Amino acid sequence: MPENRDLVVTFIDSLEARDWMTWADLLHPEVVYEVPQTRERIRGRDRYLQFNQEYPGDWHLRLEVAIADEVNGVAWFRWELPEAEPADGMAFFTFAEGQIATVTDFWPEPYEPPPGREHLVERW
Repeated sequence: MPENRDLVVTFIDSLEARDWMTWADLLHPEVVYEVPQTRERIRGRDRYLQFNQEYPGDWHLRLEVAIADEVNGVAWFRWELPEAEPADGMAFFTFAEGQIATVTDFWPEPYEPPPGREHLVERW
């Protein structure tokens, strides 16, 4: 079984590479993804995968730090878009059954989510 820190590193690296098979295999089938700044929640691996496959723009991630123990993990990363200044983001993880069970992303500023993903997310 991979170490949880390895799950965090591979999560960011496979997102950057758009290696969707590797990325999806890291996720528990009932994973929950939340973005507090946009008040969005996605339940389930398939919906979370579709969300990322459809996310607009030529975005890139660069992992700065990954830390994890038996239950929790965190990644600090740089989010880059060609038309914008790079920004820091953080993702907090929980693990279950050797996979990622929850992901909570924090971005520098609250923002309204782009249109077109209402079919995948719950808003609160």
